[in-house]
Amino acid sequence: MKKQTRETKYLRVYQYLKAYIDQKKFTLDTKLPSEIFLSNKFSISRETVRTAMRKLADEGAIYTVKGSGTYFDKVHALENGHLTQNEKVRIAFIAQGQDFNTSSNVAKGIRHALDHDSIELKIFLTENKLANELKCLESCYTGFDGIIVDGVKASVLNPNLGCYFRLAEQNIRIIFYNNYYLHTNFPKVIIDDASCADLLVKNLTERGHTHIAGIFVYDNYQGIEKYKGYVQSILKYGAVFDDDYVKWCISDETYDGKTFPKILMKFIRRLSQVTAIVCGNYMILNMVREMLSLHGKKVPGDYSLVCFDYSGPDWEHSPITASIHPGFAMGVEVGQRILEMVADEDYKSKDYSYVFPPKIHVGNSIKDLG
Repeated sequence: MKKQTRETKYLRVYQYLKAYIDQKKFTLDTKLPSEIFLSNKFSISRETVRTAMRKLADEGAIYTVKGSGTYFDKVHALENGHLTQNEKVRIAFIAQGQDFNTSSNVAKGIRHALDHDSIELKIFLTENKLANELKCLESCYTGFDGIIVDGVKASVLNPNLGCYFRLAEQNIRIIFYNNYYLHTNFPKVIIDDASCADLLVKNLTERGHTHIAGIFVYDNYQGIEKYKGYVQSILKYGAVFDDDYVKWCISDETYDGKTFPKILMKFIRRLSQVTAIVCGNYMILNMVREMLSLHGKKVPGDYSLVCFDYSGPDWEHSPITASIHPGFAMGVEVGQRILEMVADEDYKSKDYSYVFPPKIHVGNSIKDLG
């Protein structure tokens, strides 16, 4: 075996660190491995490691913080890596776009995470239509490195799954947020809706409510998980489960501001024993509040209300007890994860999913029944 010279050894460390920086440049972690780690890894002296690091420092790629360690310059890494000005990382963001607050907040978080000249973000809107989703996916067959998507009618049979598998075969990274397709292996960034349901129902039962209605969307996976959590919590806390207390709707109905609110009010008025209502999302909440007000009913005097996924910017001052949609934070999380997937050649062997824990705002929308 040919004996390694000191120069050969330091070049091995230099090339290793260049590759390390290239792989890590889309992550939040910019700290390099320690001198001790590198010395042990390559069975070389720490002085040889320092030689490699000095070369990188001279190139402006890394810097040292006394007492903390050595870091790489992310801007330098992005501008001087394998990407040129004409070879940007292209990310598609496919949103439903109908819940303006949620979509807007998530979009802001994604833009924040992808805020660099070497990254190009293109936004598509499905308006929660499968035909629109198909067109969006077909537009992503070429030229894209990753796709962030909110699934369309995710709890029913989706005719577009073949498109997702085709994109995955081309090594285009795909990550879902909010809604995802259950029988696929794509990573997802979601909320722990079961725990949200538990806390919302617990708030109601602790104030004496046992007859609790729920309004849920059945054609997205979020709605199904919220319903499951509602049922489990009703049973757990000794409330009354009754099929008549549950109103199912499809997602398109929740955007109908004329007919659907009247349907909801008809449902509520026939439930003589119900004292509280769990609203499956922010849009349902607003419709219920509007109709109760129009019919002279007060919250919490006549009905107590709680809500999933409150997405209004006023949530800290809202009177409604609700789980808060993470919005911006979800966008940042999903944006960072898609970039890590793009940078990771071995991304298929890892799980880039993340579940947000519940965040509950307690307002004054629950009447104390004693």
